[in-house]
Amino acid sequence: NHTPLTDFVLSGLSSRPELQHLLFFTICSVYSMTLIGNLLICVVTVHPTLHVPMYFFLRVLSLLDISTASVVVPKMLVNLLSQDSSISYPGCVTQLYCVVFLATTEWYLLAAMAYDRFVAVCSPLRYAALVSPRLCLALLLLSCASGTVVSVLQTAWVLTLSFCGPRRMNYFFCDIPPLLTLSCADTSLYERQIVSATALVILTPFCLILLSYACIISSILKISSAESRHKAFSTCSSHLTVVTLYCASGTLIYLHPKSSHSQDTKKILALIYTTVIPTLNPLIYSLRNKEVKEVLIRAM
Repeated sequence: NHTPLTDFVLSGLSSRPELQHLLFFTICSVYSMTLIGNLLICVVTVHPTLHVPMYFFLRVLSLLDISTASVVVPKMLVNLLSQDSSISYPGCVTQLYCVVFLATTEWYLLAAMAYDRFVAVCSPLRYAALVSPRLCLALLLLSCASGTVVSVLQTAWVLTLSFCGPRRMNYFFCDIPPLLTLSCADTSLYERQIVSATALVILTPFCLILLSYACIISSILKISSAESRHKAFSTCSSHLTVVTLYCASGTLIYLHPKSSHSQDTKKILALIYTTVIPTLNPLIYSLRNKEVKEVLIRAM
């Protein structure tokens, strides 16, 4: 006898009216930096001197970062200045599907990038044979296939939930944890499934990345030049910092999906992986790279 909801209301980052314009300009600035930085990487890495697997993966990573931010941020910016912050049920499901697909694909792509760096550092003489263009394409397709499977399953599960209670979502985009808190059905089975999916999608690639970098660091320690060791450690530490930040924010959000008392904390964590990290990736993965900077300077 319940009337199903046809839309949801997104509360946004803050309910305080005096902060709306400040948040708008801040998020808009960060989003602009995300677009400019990642578009530069996409353009620069097409240069013939950068036709190597590492820059192929970086180009795809930049496209994923642009897509992730573009799925979430424009709607958030509109809601900050609009009196109507509602989102339709089909729009909510579509946004959820895109976010899960892009996040899952990016995680497996990060694992592929760690393998690429592992081979480059630990087996440089066999790099061309072990990391061929065919393998790079296969790893990309495998990442996209993993993202498709996970997003289809998660979205299908959400479509089975019934929403008959409050329509106000304490979040700034449609995601699994806030949707579970609004559901009037028993979600215990779904919560266990989310925990399993989190272990598969986030923790498994993270462990593979850590293993790759453990081998990389072991090889770096054998380098005689202190300057070369410092440069390699700097690159590794920057990469691992972002990966750890991404992993921590994702696991804290999805390992306890229905804990309503921590929704404000989850909003901050979600803001990190949907808005902040896409801005940091160009700086850490590419713009600190000497070859990329040389090509960029010549292009400018």
